[in-house]
Amino acid sequence: MAKILNVTGLFVGLAALILQFGLTLTSSMEAGRSLVGSVVFFFSFFTILTNILVVLVHMAALTGRLRFFSQAWVRAGVAVAITVVAIIYWLLLSALWQPKGLFLLCDVTLHYIAPTIYLVWWLRAGADGTLTWRHVPLFVVYPLVYSVYVLMRAPIAGEVPYPFLDVEMHGWPSVLVTMGAILLTFVFLGRVAVMADRMMAGVRPNRYDKPV
Repeated sequence: MAKILNVTGLFVGLAALILQFGLTLTSSMEAGRSLVGSVVFFFSFFTILTNILVVLVHMAALTGRLRFFSQAWVRAGVAVAITVVAIIYWLLLSALWQPKGLFLLCDVTLHYIAPTIYLVWWLRAGADGTLTWRHVPLFVVYPLVYSVYVLMRAPIAGEVPYPFLDVEMHGWPSVLVTMGAILLTFVFLGRVAVMADRMMAGVRPNRYDKPV
């Protein structure tokens, strides 16, 4: 089952990312961005970056390569991040637009289907009982670096990937409060991940999905 989830997650994630890349590039260039600007725009979304990390963890588990992504704390950190992707989209972003056709397919896949596959795999085979509370701060580094990048890029690019990070629209106090709430969500889910890691490792004999 673990290997099936890995293979499914890898191909579903890759297919959705490739399709979304093509759709985004086309619509972005139609909106007036250059080719390079459109590529940068695509890779500026937390959803895209996190789904790429999900694919890399699946690939590492299947091949035994990419050793960085085989580390327990990395697998758990990606589980936390992809969970936040689903939660934030559902709470803050899903009502802001109504995608159709292939956009809807990518939207559902990247925000709900891929995260679900990954989380089921992580609970089934990715958690190995080695996490400790000292790993929780590591889970916050990724969203913190991303937030700094987005806010530094905004004055240059004249845009932000997510409306709740728009300083011009909402002001610094609102943006900082939102960022703080999201980072606290990472901390909370990080603690949940540590507890889940210990619990799941204790109820199954084969802790980790070794490459076959």
